[in-house]
Order: sequence, then structure tokens, then C-alpha cells
Amino acid sequence: MAAKKPPKPAPPAQIHQTSMRATPLLAAVALLAVAVLGWWWFRAAGPTIAATADRNVLLVTIDTLRADALGSYGGRATTPNLDRLAAGGARFGFAHAHAVVTLASHTSILSGRYPYEHGVRDNTGYRVPASLPTAATHLKAQGFATGAFVGGFPLDHRFGLNAGFDVYDDRLAPAAGDNDTGERERRADAVVASALDWIGKQPGKWFAWVHVYDPHVVYDPPQEWKARFPADPYLGEVSWTDAALAPLFDRLASQSRATLVVVTADHGESLGEHGEATHSVFAYEPVLKVPLIVTDVPGRGAGAAASGGRAIDAPVRHVDLLPTILDVTASPADPALPGASLRPLIASGRRPDLPSYFEAMTSNVTRGWAPLRGVLVGREKYIALPIAELYDLGSDPKEARNLAAASRPRAEVLFNTLKNFSVAPPGKPREESSETIDRLRSLGYIGGSVATTRDAYTEEDDPKRLIELEQALTRGAEAFAAGRIDEAVGLYEGVIFKRPDMEDAYRKLALVYWRTGRPRLAIATLELALKNGVTQREVRIKLGQYLAESGQPGRAIELLETFAGDDPDGLIALGNAYMVARRPRDALRTFEQLAKIDPGSALAQQNIGGARLELRDFGGAEAALRRAIAIDPNLAGAHTTLGVVLAGTGRRADAIDEWTRAVSLDPGDLNALYNLAVQLHAAGRLDDARRYGARFIAQAPPALQNDAEMLKKLLR
Repeated sequence: MAAKKPPKPAPPAQIHQTSMRATPLLAAVALLAVAVLGWWWFRAAGPTIAATADRNVLLVTIDTLRADALGSYGGRATTPNLDRLAAGGARFGFAHAHAVVTLASHTSILSGRYPYEHGVRDNTGYRVPASLPTAATHLKAQGFATGAFVGGFPLDHRFGLNAGFDVYDDRLAPAAGDNDTGERERRADAVVASALDWIGKQPGKWFAWVHVYDPHVVYDPPQEWKARFPADPYLGEVSWTDAALAPLFDRLASQSRATLVVVTADHGESLGEHGEATHSVFAYEPVLKVPLIVTDVPGRGAGAAASGGRAIDAPVRHVDLLPTILDVTASPADPALPGASLRPLIASGRRPDLPSYFEAMTSNVTRGWAPLRGVLVGREKYIALPIAELYDLGSDPKEARNLAAASRPRAEVLFNTLKNFSVAPPGKPREESSETIDRLRSLGYIGGSVATTRDAYTEEDDPKRLIELEQALTRGAEAFAAGRIDEAVGLYEGVIFKRPDMEDAYRKLALVYWRTGRPRLAIATLELALKNGVTQREVRIKLGQYLAESGQPGRAIELLETFAGDDPDGLIALGNAYMVARRPRDALRTFEQLAKIDPGSALAQQNIGGARLELRDFGGAEAALRRAIAIDPNLAGAHTTLGVVLAGTGRRADAIDEWTRAVSLDPGDLNALYNLAVQLHAAGRLDDARRYGARFIAQAPPALQNDAEMLKKLLR
């Protein structure tokens, strides 16, 4: 039998036409399929960001911003500007930080490295290494002008993130308005205004980092936003911040180049969840999960609008940001970075899950609690503590069910994954100056004192077991501020009873006793801390101060001479003790030693001036005090002491000017207030004398009541 020839194939067009006529239902299905595939392809394509060296880069970091506060993330804050930015770019719904405090997290954002790689583990006691490559150093090498504009003291240039920036604007004098937080932070509108001024002067491509601090505690938005969110000032702060950023985002369309915009937060805020009021102790999702928006804004005359937006739920990390910036700007990649560019993910919406490391070290390095480390793999989160934690964030986003005990095999797998990262103890923090510590503590941070580290920690050291002590300290501070002295004392004593190694409980209790005229109890409290093995130097320094100021300078000198060494705060306390002991030559020697250690110390010069004044060396005193003011014009004490020198050399009017300046800088400067009252009275300016005298009398502590009574008689 002859073989059959295969049928001759019909032309494709003929087949298509025949199918369409013969089976209209199938044809409709085919068209629908094409439409669906086309829609899927359009979705998969997503927003595109071209890699080009000729563009600007804007990095905006919003301090303490929870992802779930923004409108585009389903939040209740009013954030139309950030929402509009998200609608035109990529909005990442599962982005995470690696640290839960400002300096450590920003160092990861700018360097693209995990905290154990760059070495910054807390806001206090650490410095960014000068040799650490960052976005600023990379882009500066590619011809970008680089400017940083920061709104909070934890990012002051002294901490080291200024390397590579042509301009590092960290001036923290607050803008005019109803939110005055002194030298702790600068309002968002002032930060944005400074950034816009710099951007407007750049003839070429630029990289600008704009950091706004407003959502950080204390939540105190401008009045309009207080009124909009009377029951939730945090949301008021977030909404105000969005409004303040509007002029910055609006400016981008007028730029001659396209601008890559990256907006994120350094961390979030607990707002009471898991027992934590703010942040720094834990690394639960309200603090660790951050918003992340990446978009490309076309420049002036680009001819095309920005591409549509995409919501991306794939896990991403802060260490991915620097590789993304380098990729989009066609800069050389850094193969040492652990992150990966987000540009392919933005285009496709998919990438393999990459694990992410995170930590919270503040309580460890300052209080001796167990260090908190963890790892995220997909939607699984493992926290390595003495009481381990495992959460399935997909089914339990609130982290309400700890699966570590019930899913031991999976917990073991994630623990082994964590060991792929460094779990070595953090490097010992350096001792900070009292001025730095005080400014950070005014922002709610607990750091400053260096705790004794250990090789092993037990369940009793787990922050989950100790968070109630943190809460008690907070309630104690609130009670003291409200005048409920006995309540504050009881709370602090309770913390010491439960945890005898908590330095800040002793320090706060001693302060309560000192401020309420009970110096013997203040001294006894700090002596008990030393007896209980508390090693932080602040205890010794504060004890020395209290001893000297309560009429026991000999004991203070004996204590301080044994450990002051080259410690600046120790030398200041020792020099002051010498002054109280009427040993001005020893004080002068001590302060001059401090000046050699730190030639840029305005406080050293101020104290040299005070010692020389005591020695009746008016010329030397005036020279030192003017050096202090040249270094730091806002050093109130230098103006006060200079006023004494000027008054002593017959220049009363100039002295009054210096004391007036001192009081404007520090309304609680009692020496300046007293001197103003006396000298204005002597000059016949009775109304002014009574005004300053009344302020002195109102603020005078028990130890100065004799002076207050004298002023009352003088000004009657």
C-alpha cells in the first residue's frame, strides 16, 4: 500500500480566518486570553527606571515613620504627597531595616552594609569609620555634587556620616513656630528649605540626602496638625511631615535632569505595642518594618510622564538601597556589598527571597541586657534571645503567636541561617561627653553609659522579661515631672530592687533627691550603685559633683582623682571640685590639661576663665572666656562668667549685656539671673531688676533660698 502523503498545511492566515468563522465562542475566549496576557505583561513590565549617569538622586529618610501610617499603605495619616510619589513608582510593602535606632540604621542605608559590618551599633558611643564608603563617597567620585540636610541630633556631623558630602547641614536651631525643641531637632520645613536652596544652586547633577525628624518623640506637630489629629499627635507629625516635603517633591519636575527618588524610614515606632512605648529595645514589625518608595521623576522637557506605579510585596532590605542607587546612576558596582539592586525587581515584580539580618543593641551596650539579633527569611522571622521567638508574618503579622517552641525544627533552621551573619559581640562603645549624652537623653534615648559585657545571658536578661522596668523608669520620669515625688522615688526604688545593675535607675533616683533638697540621700543612692557593682563612669562623676556641691570637696577630689585620667567629663568634675575646695591653681592645671586633650572644647576655655577669675587674673580670664564664646557662641556659662569679669573691671553695661545673653540662651541660668537683678537695681533700672529677680526667686532651689530672700528684700 502506498504511503499517504501528509495533508498540505493551510496558510496561517487561512487557519485563523476559518477558526474565527467556525467557532465564534472559541474566538472570543482567545481574544480574552490575549487581553489577559497583555494586561499581565503590562503589570509585569511595571515602572521602568533607566540606568544613566546623567541624573540626580534624592534620598529622603523620615525618622521614626511606621509604614502603616501612610495613606498609600492603608494608614490614617494625611499623606497626599508621599502617596502621589508611590502611585508613580514602586511601593514596597515588605521592606525592613537592620537596626532600630537612628545612627545605626542610617549608616546601613548610606553604606549598604549591615551593622556588624560598619560597626555602628547604637546612637551613643559609636562613630562611622572615616574609611567607610557611602552613597556620598561613591557618587562624589562620579561627579555628583553632594549635600546632606539633617533634622535630628543623632545624625550630627560628630558621629561621622558627613564624609563625602560637599555640604553637611546639621544646624539644629528650630524654625519659628509653636514647636521649639532647642538643639535636639530642626523642623521639617526648615530642613526642606535648606535643601531647596542648595539644589537651586547646583549647575550639574546632584545627590541630596534630606532627613526629617518630626515623627520622633516628642510628638508635637504645628497647631494645624494638632487640631486635625487631637487624639493621635503621632499621626499629626506624620501628616505635617508630608506637607513639609511637598515643595521638595514639586521642585523635581523643574530640574533639567531626571531624578531618582528614594523615600524610606530609618525605623518605625512601637506606640505601645509589645509593651514598648517608642523604639530601641525590641525589633518587632512596628519598629523594624519600614515604608520604601522608589520612583523616577522626569526632568523638565523630558517629553514623557513618569511610568505607572507598582505595589511590590517581595521582601527587600535597606542594604539593597545603595546597590540600587549605583545601578540607576550607572556607577561602578561595589561587589563587597551584601545587597542587590532593586531595579530588576521594580521592572518584573519578582525576585528570589533574600534573607535579612536585624538587631537591637541599645539595651545590651548600655544596660547589660541580652543582645537582640534576628533574621527574616521570606515571611518567617526569627529572633535570637534567651527566650527565642519565631513568627509566621504571613498569617500572624502582629507577632502574637511565638512558634519557637512548637516548631523547633524550623526554628533551628532559621537559627543556623542567622549564624551565616556575624553574631560576634558588638565592639565596646566609647565614652560620650556629658553634653552629647544629655542631648540624646532629651530625645528619649537611654544610651550614654557603657555596661559590662558578658559571654552568656540567661532568660533573666531577656528584654521581654525586663521591659516592665523600662516602663517603670518612664512612669518615674513622668511622675517626677508632674511633682509626684514619692511616686517617682517608689518606682525607681522598685527597679533597683528587681535589677540592681541598672545604672539609670540609680542616677534618676539620685537626681530626684538632689532636686528636692536631699543631697545626703542623693549621695547615698550613688554610693549604693558603686557597692552593687555598677561600673558606669557617670555614677562616679555625678557622685563627685554632688559631694563637691554639698560641701564635701575633699571626698569628691579623692574619688575623682582615682579615675579622671584623660576623661574630659572626669577632668571637668575634678576641676570643679578643686574650685569648691578653693584650690584654683589645681583647678587651672586640670582645666588646661583638658584643653590640651580637646583644643576645640569651649567648656575647657570657660572653666579656665573661671579659674583665672578666682586667681584675680582678669585679663587671662577674659581672654579664655572670649575664646570659649568664639568656639561656641551659645555657651551660656561663658557669657555669665564673662559678665562677672566685666563687672569686676568697671564695665557694668557690658556685663549686663553678657548676662542678658546668657539668660536668653539658658532661662535657668540662676547666676546670670541673680547678677542681673542686683546690677540692674544698682543701675536704677528697677522694673528690669524686679523682672529678673522674680525669675530667680521662682526657680531657686532650697540651697539658694538665702539668696532668694535677700533679693526679695532688695527689690521690695
